[in-house]
Amino acid sequence: MASGPVRGGRSSLLALRFALRELRGGLRGFYVFIACIALGVMAIAGVGSVAASLSEGLAREGRTLLGGDVAFSLIQREAKPDEVAFLRSRGALSVAATLRAMARTGDGRLALVELKAVDGAYPMLGELALEPKMPVADLLAERDGAFGAAADSTLLARLDLKLGDRVSVGSANFQIRSVVDAEPDKLAGGVGLGPRFLIGEAGLRATGLLQPGSLVRWIYRLKLPDSATDDRAATALIDEVRKALPEAGWEIRSRTNASPQLERTISRFTQFLTLVGLAALLVGGVGVANAVKSHIDRRRDVIAAFKALGATGRDVFTIYLTQVVVLAGVGSVIGLAAGAALPFIIVGVFGKLLPLPVVPALHPDELVLSFIYGLLTALAFGLWPLGRVHDVPVAALFREAVDSEWHRPRWRYLALMAVVIALLIAVVIGLAYDKRVAAVFVVSSIAVFALLRGIAAGLMALARRLPRSRFTMLRLAISNIYRPGALTPSVVMSLGLGLAVLVTITQIDGNLRRQFLAALPDRAPSFYFIDIPASDAGRFADFLKATAGPESTIEDVPMLRGRIVSARGVKAEDLKASTDSEWVLQSDRGLTYTGEIPKGSKVVDGQWWGADYSGPPLVSMEKKIADGLGLKIGDEIVVNVLGRDLPATIGNLRTVDWQSLGINFVLVFSPNAFKGAPHTHIATLTEIHPDPAGDAKIIKAVADAFPMVTSVRVREALETIGTVVTNLVLAIRGASAVTLISAILVLGGALAAGHRHRVYDAVILKTLGATRARLLGAYALEYLLIGFATAVFGVIAGSVAAWLIVTRLMTLSFVWQAGSAAGVVAAALVVTVGLGLAGTLLALNQKPATVLRNL
Repeated sequence: MASGPVRGGRSSLLALRFALRELRGGLRGFYVFIACIALGVMAIAGVGSVAASLSEGLAREGRTLLGGDVAFSLIQREAKPDEVAFLRSRGALSVAATLRAMARTGDGRLALVELKAVDGAYPMLGELALEPKMPVADLLAERDGAFGAAADSTLLARLDLKLGDRVSVGSANFQIRSVVDAEPDKLAGGVGLGPRFLIGEAGLRATGLLQPGSLVRWIYRLKLPDSATDDRAATALIDEVRKALPEAGWEIRSRTNASPQLERTISRFTQFLTLVGLAALLVGGVGVANAVKSHIDRRRDVIAAFKALGATGRDVFTIYLTQVVVLAGVGSVIGLAAGAALPFIIVGVFGKLLPLPVVPALHPDELVLSFIYGLLTALAFGLWPLGRVHDVPVAALFREAVDSEWHRPRWRYLALMAVVIALLIAVVIGLAYDKRVAAVFVVSSIAVFALLRGIAAGLMALARRLPRSRFTMLRLAISNIYRPGALTPSVVMSLGLGLAVLVTITQIDGNLRRQFLAALPDRAPSFYFIDIPASDAGRFADFLKATAGPESTIEDVPMLRGRIVSARGVKAEDLKASTDSEWVLQSDRGLTYTGEIPKGSKVVDGQWWGADYSGPPLVSMEKKIADGLGLKIGDEIVVNVLGRDLPATIGNLRTVDWQSLGINFVLVFSPNAFKGAPHTHIATLTEIHPDPAGDAKIIKAVADAFPMVTSVRVREALETIGTVVTNLVLAIRGASAVTLISAILVLGGALAAGHRHRVYDAVILKTLGATRARLLGAYALEYLLIGFATAVFGVIAGSVAAWLIVTRLMTLSFVWQAGSAAGVVAAALVVTVGLGLAGTLLALNQKPATVLRNL
């Protein structure tokens, strides 16, 4: 290089040679760099690979999960004979019905069950796992006055039953002949509130539960001929059915979307876990910046030699940029290997326990994306310390031991860093399932980093302005916070984001547990009662009042099920709905009619119709849903109810208090909208002082007097949902643990980077008479003050983030969890002081003479 700088491709090769030659001496100082990149990439690659394996499994098993090539479902009514005949003419047909009911033992014990009635063709695809195994026809046949049934093992344990015992459902008796281990189509049915109870179609009709308006879902699964089993044939059939039976009100699924709600949930959850992994990568980015700065600080003599021999600042920048890229590649490859192996590990360890069809495989697209994340993150955080090397003269580099003045990088390097950050943001938002959430994450990350930098600067400024203390240890601790080369910025940046993520997760966890597993809201109903015959609604309310006591509160409303077909003349599938409201269009919804404003609702736009209204059908809509669908007062929506399309005009918009757990609906119609339509009622019972014994008495009394009515205990339903939520939170905790490990690694790396300065400080102070105890006390106070300030920020930022997620995205109430926040603060102080003192003890063990000779 003495003959002048070399340009072009030869320069790049030369930079690579020098970069690799320097790395021959080992990776000292870069272990944290590599570990942080590897952890972040592993989290993103692992989440992406598992999600892709699961999606591939759902796609591969689509026919089995659906139970056919196409499934047509109806609510509250069976298909008409001509509709069934039309479907049978297109292929093999299997019919099933699902509903909730009460199973009762001979001695009066009761349990809510998810009833599923099937015909002799079930299952057309897949295998119904029974123990003991037997043909479905033998299982369901009527013998000795009882129909056959198979039950989930949970029901047997709950009611203390064994095979051969009998239970009654409605007006029919059933003998439990087998235990249901697995159903091939279970995933397509969603989450149930009770254990499965499998019976035959004849048994269902004998129960007497099939009343006009009963909440029964009929599913007609069609298996196409072997000559027409591709996706094109299924699509053609769906189009044909819609044209031939336009007002049937089918909810239609094909094997490509056997469980659309499950697929959407997986996509959203995958995005959330990916963002948590990206947060770990961003935390690791701070470690990258610290490692690069520390490395350049250690290599100042080498850099000076390069420049003395004719290398330009650009040449030096290229050499060390190449090192950063190589090391980021090494860390990314390690992370990719671990992440790619995750689906195989999960299936190998938990394969038989998994309820989902995970097909482990390598997914190059997910791995490439994770590699890009790792490389862009390393460059985004490494370019700033790298860029400052360009303009530092040789003399300044030699004076670095006593003069640590740094300058802002040249604009070209700032522009390059801006391009890298822009690319990273584009990838995060552009490939996200919910771009709004991704954009919020990006903005929040930028704001958090800016705030952390501001807090570090503010803490140093505050320490500088504090009055001089008379206590030596405190005076030394405060001066260490703002002195040149202080650890304050590194510690705050390293620990702050990790603590913010931890607080966010713990606050969300605590609120979800409070919502689903802790005490119910004040005056929340104890029971829901469904499938109350309309003709018996008044008698049922009187009976319930007499049974529960006069102080109890009973709310009773009519209920139907319907599906939004169109709005403003646009088909439901073509409406551009927001992510918060699209669920309303995805299946049938509960509907009601009333002349009074429902309890828990408040009209915020428009006027409520009166009790004596008799004009054209009007509908009241929940405001957030209406806004998400782009609807306003005066717009027309069409709802299919019982196979008939019903148009109605939006008359007003309401806000709804869903958290009261009372009866409420997205769509409430005027009293004359469903005149003559068969329907049932739904009721709630709110007790002043509920207790288990009283609840059991009410369930038994209702089952005796009204065997067609199903009782749903609110607490048990919430516990079922809470179990699902708890499992999701466990996955979130696992992903967030990666962020915390990264934060600890980065903190340890930051403290290690300042070890040389600590050694010099300790030696000088010991030479001037400072004792070991005083130095330890001073350093402990320093770390304690920095850790406490960072922890306070983490608690505030994490609590605000959790509040936004819980209230805006989950639409739940938020209560600040003081205990978990205090635990985070304590953990932060222990980690900061513990790691800091561990490094300080090493510094104090240095012999003064050895260090002084090299000053």
